[in-house]
Amino acid sequence: MATHTQDSGRAPSRLSLNDPTVRAIFFQVLVIGGVLALAFFLVSNTLDNLERRAIATGFHFLDREASFGIGESIIDYSPKDTYGKAFVVGILNTLKVSVIGIVLATVIGTLIGIARLSSNWLLARLATGYVEIIRNIPPLLQLFVWYQVITESMPPVRLALNPLPGVFLSQRGITVPVPAADPVWTWVFIAVLLGFIASVIMGKWAKIRQAATGQPFPVLGMSLVLILGLPLIAYVAGGAPSVMDVPQLQGFNFRGGLVLSPEFAAILFGLSIYTAAFIAEIVRGGILAVSYGQSEAAAALGLKRGVALRLVILPQALRVIVPPTTSQFLNLTKNSSLALAIGYPDLVSILNTTINQTGQAIEGVAMIMGSYLAISLSISLFMNWYNKRIALVER
Repeated sequence: MATHTQDSGRAPSRLSLNDPTVRAIFFQVLVIGGVLALAFFLVSNTLDNLERRAIATGFHFLDREASFGIGESIIDYSPKDTYGKAFVVGILNTLKVSVIGIVLATVIGTLIGIARLSSNWLLARLATGYVEIIRNIPPLLQLFVWYQVITESMPPVRLALNPLPGVFLSQRGITVPVPAADPVWTWVFIAVLLGFIASVIMGKWAKIRQAATGQPFPVLGMSLVLILGLPLIAYVAGGAPSVMDVPQLQGFNFRGGLVLSPEFAAILFGLSIYTAAFIAEIVRGGILAVSYGQSEAAAALGLKRGVALRLVILPQALRVIVPPTTSQFLNLTKNSSLALAIGYPDLVSILNTTINQTGQAIEGVAMIMGSYLAISLSISLFMNWYNKRIALVER
């Protein structure tokens, strides 16, 4: 008698769109294929149009002479320099606005956010008015207002205000004396960096020491000693030069010193104050997110309100504050491109001039996009690292 055996295994299923896994893979492959096909079409169509119009492609134009001046530059630049160096000047000018603006916006926004929670009725209402007014006015309009205020309220160069020795306020900006060029300042700058690095290492050592022995270490005081003491030692060892480069009126402008141009002041103040209004709301929300019991516990320990805010509330609020603040830092950096409207020579302004002279529009736009992408990703990476550093560690 023949016996029939049944297959105990599951019969293999056929590929079918009714299967969720197969369907998901199919649609993903379809979307990727569509994106690649669109990219191929755009690139090939662009190359065909450029070839038809006999327009050269590539970045060889960066080695050619720029033949245009730049009114404000961190490094030495002249019209005889190349487009490549002009591009570097644009990036440095954009970074100058972004870095200083981020610092100012953070300080102002933190103070305004804390002021909104103040028990002082007038202070809280003034902070609220600042936030509601500033964040509801377009940033470009604010830049125009700041530029007009700075240029129209200041006297001409020959009638420049002189509130302090060597300091002049005029329609050309703020001119202040600076130390004359000397090799010792390079060593002072290196000493400052070493002081910061030593302070970070000391802070980590102090935490390990306190965890092991329970004894605190005066990190703040010793950090100030390192950051200020090492540069002072380098300055004295280098001969302690005291020669100053004092601005002098020559013709229709000042020569020497450091000039804070009206364009730079307008873009810096405008973006900092605008972004600070959003950071203030983030700070206020972060503080309110901390349980009120923390404030009560700090008060029960006898901590003053300011000390409790600095040591108890803000460290916990940072975990809520940092992620949205990162977005505001990125917004400030990208909004720096509005400097074109008031004549500040940032990256966009300089590359627009380059495009007009060379006709390399695709390359110029690609350089602008790539530069802002690199700067934004750098800020995001740093802030993500800091956010992980202050995150609660699960036990």
